[in-house]
Amino acid sequence: MTTNGIELSDEARGFLKALASETRQQIMELFVGGIELTVNEVAERMSLAQSATSTHLATLRDGGVLTSRREWKAVYYRADSARISKALSDLQATLNACCPPPDQESPACGCD
Repeated sequence: MTTNGIELSDEARGFLKALASETRQQIMELFVGGIELTVNEVAERMSLAQSATSTHLATLRDGGVLTSRREWKAVYYRADSARISKALSDLQATLNACCPPPDQESPACGCD
């Protein structure tokens, strides 16, 4: 749904969905510094079942927050800084168009 011609990009929507869960936010903290982790490593560190961990990691990957690579049977995940930056940039542009800082006015907003 759009109002006043302002719409979130798919990247920004995916980013917000991926980080909507507190558990997924906590999982992302494990990837600080560019570290790569497998599903099992994340599950162990988070005290989660492997199936739940896989679901969370898939949501983060689909939302553009993580990237993955396969090495034999293991899948390694790490933060996808390029896609995170793109999503944040899109989100900031949308928020600025909707709700500009007090020193700016957006013609599309219709706000005071």
